[in-house]
Amino acid sequence: MLNEHFTLSNGVKIPKIGLGTWQISTEDVVSAVKAAIRTGYRHIDTAVGYGNERGVAQGIKESGVPREEIFITTKIPAEAKSYECAKDAIEKSLTDLDTHYVDQMLIHAPWPWADMGGSNTYFTENAAVWKAFEEGYQAGKLKSIGVSNFAVKDLENILNNCTIKPHANQISYHIGKTQKDVVDFCNKNNILVVGYSPIATGRLLNNPQIQEIADKYGVSLPQICIKFVLQQDVLPIPKSTNEERIRQNADMNFEISAADMETLIRFE
Repeated sequence: MLNEHFTLSNGVKIPKIGLGTWQISTEDVVSAVKAAIRTGYRHIDTAVGYGNERGVAQGIKESGVPREEIFITTKIPAEAKSYECAKDAIEKSLTDLDTHYVDQMLIHAPWPWADMGGSNTYFTENAAVWKAFEEGYQAGKLKSIGVSNFAVKDLENILNNCTIKPHANQISYHIGKTQKDVVDFCNKNNILVVGYSPIATGRLLNNPQIQEIADKYGVSLPQICIKFVLQQDVLPIPKSTNEERIRQNADMNFEISAADMETLIRFE
């Protein structure tokens, strides 16, 4: 599975499983990234907001694997809502990640976190940010560009104001939360859906119904959760700092039956 890829609409190949690094400190992320790369991961997901881009860069460098073999996804701050702020954020990420290019750059959210759920749509601001993304893409600094946490209306705004369509939309996606309207819209517009928190930030752990299905396949509950995401053609980015769990999270050498998938899709 670690050798398999999705292909973005611009032809760029993105490894089917990534290592998530949310809430991992700069110090701990170095060893986590090295462990993941040692296991075979070639996709590392970070963000300015995680505060660990420099640690990710160090982990990649110390892994001994050439930079060009690693797919790095990062995100500019949700608060960067102007063309100039976006341009500055792109340059800062390139510096902190110690690289001349990023494989995928995302707008972290359609609104600043402090205004999440507010009445302001930030349509004009996001269109301005997208212009900076397109320029970075055309300059070769960003190999693919996309968004995160964008609903259909937010995606429509970008599509109505863009020259280059988003290549990906990273959203919360797990058993019990599949955001069908967003996924259907993305699929219709050839936008890859990337699913963060495939285990619902741990809320699905110890769930007896999911555990029963996992036992049937002789795998862990997190493995069932991650495989569920993959079988929906969504790219999962599970997070761990434990090397054995990092390895286990990528062991997808099994198939969930159609009947069990239906059970999990209906899960509340």
